[in-house]
Amino acid sequence: MGDITVRLYDETPLHRDNFLKLASEEFFNGTLFHRVIKGFMIQGGDPESKGASADKNLGSGGPGYNIPAEIKAETLFHKRGALSAARLGDEVNPEKESSGSQFYIVWGKVYKAPELKQLEHQMKMQQEQNIFNALAMEHRDEIMNLRRNRDRDGLMELQDKLAKMAIEKSKQVGTPAFTPEQVDVYTTIGGTPFLDGGYTVFGEVEEGLDIVEAIQNVETSAGDRPKTDVVMNVTIME
Repeated sequence: MGDITVRLYDETPLHRDNFLKLASEEFFNGTLFHRVIKGFMIQGGDPESKGASADKNLGSGGPGYNIPAEIKAETLFHKRGALSAARLGDEVNPEKESSGSQFYIVWGKVYKAPELKQLEHQMKMQQEQNIFNALAMEHRDEIMNLRRNRDRDGLMELQDKLAKMAIEKSKQVGTPAFTPEQVDVYTTIGGTPFLDGGYTVFGEVEEGLDIVEAIQNVETSAGDRPKTDVVMNVTIME
């Protein structure tokens, strides 16, 4: 559909070197942008997508390894055109390790300032919930004992105690907030700010954002796969 030129960040050397290695081996050539969601992003890099039949379930393939997270959310964030690493969810991947080959390019939307404030509030609540869940795991034996004894008052008392601890720990960590640069970019250029801190951003589109736009607008079928295959070839520019 056209050329997209991306610049890889030196601040994320593990992802940079891995992407260059795969590109030099022609790993990506013939693979598809197999998952496309209008107004969100385009995703590719699954080796199983090469020549895949229309009914094949895609999105689980890779080179057989993951990459340690290099998340630098305050400086490398999900603005429109960001090149980011896909990964498995937190429930099976708490360290947020990246897929060895699958990546996505952000489209997203332009936000209003109040929307970003609401997102900050949601991130704060999620941070507190995550801390609460971790504390609950630490007190698992105590919780199970209270349940076995059907001690509802004891459970409520412990829950209140852990909730207060979660709030205090969250304050110590720091309240999630967008930087002035993020606010400026998300309210002018756009992106997907709700992904910040969850995935490694390791590059950005320098030319060809119109091609990204065209791809995210294609007609898709079940599983967000384009009805007409969008095939990629990746080469390294010296």
